[in-house]
Amino acid sequence: MSSLDFSSQTTIVTGASSGIGVAFARELARRGSHLVLVARRLDRLEALSAELETAYGIRATAIALDLSRPGAGRTLATELAERAIEVTGLVNNAGFGTDGAFHHEDPAQLTDMINVDVANLVDLTRAFIEPLRAAGTGILVNVASMAAYQPSPDMATYSACKVFVLHFTEALWYESRGTGLRVLSLSPGLTRTEFFDDLAGGAYHGPHQTPEQVVATAMHQLERNRRPSVQSGRLNAVAAVLPRFLTRRATVMISGVISARSRGTAAA
Repeated sequence: MSSLDFSSQTTIVTGASSGIGVAFARELARRGSHLVLVARRLDRLEALSAELETAYGIRATAIALDLSRPGAGRTLATELAERAIEVTGLVNNAGFGTDGAFHHEDPAQLTDMINVDVANLVDLTRAFIEPLRAAGTGILVNVASMAAYQPSPDMATYSACKVFVLHFTEALWYESRGTGLRVLSLSPGLTRTEFFDDLAGGAYHGPHQTPEQVVATAMHQLERNRRPSVQSGRLNAVAAVLPRFLTRRATVMISGVISARSRGTAAA
């Protein structure tokens, strides 16, 4: 498999207003890819677009889009067609989570989370998978989470969403073999982003990676193109394997204890 050449590519990055999305945008721009930056906060996208165009001489298009609303993929595809922008890559990075006991969760917020983390990830992927496969030179990265590898008490819906992302993307990796499109599910663990700032449970304790480290892991695996999924960080790679050797009961019990300790709360 030849090395990735981004010099003639155009890549969509969702959730590009902060965190891992910004790190992906900067790394792809550094490698020469034109970008379509998608998030709700247009001011941040425009500032990042200006920065990257000046620094790397690429074209960066900022598009404000609320991914909690159904049909975001088709909406974006229509807008890009009107602008005559053809894309060869997609990084589905946008996502958010909630924490706390499920019976206390806000139903409207749960619906928004499922739309962002699952429904529109699928809609975006379906909207662009055919041109991506036809181009045969780009990437499809869906950002999952270490929460995908075990049930996560107090983040029940979020972890279930990320299981979907993991399995969905691994299946697409198989389907895309021989097309030239490189497909990868990326699972970060604790990362220094706004994601954890927004959780009701407060700070999560433990070693955090930087967004740049997470993106470096993804780019390394995309270059090798041997695996359908990757965990960012050696400890996370080990943690993803351990549940295979445990009963389902033991897995969820241990997960609940670890989650409570990382948040500094008492386990039920």
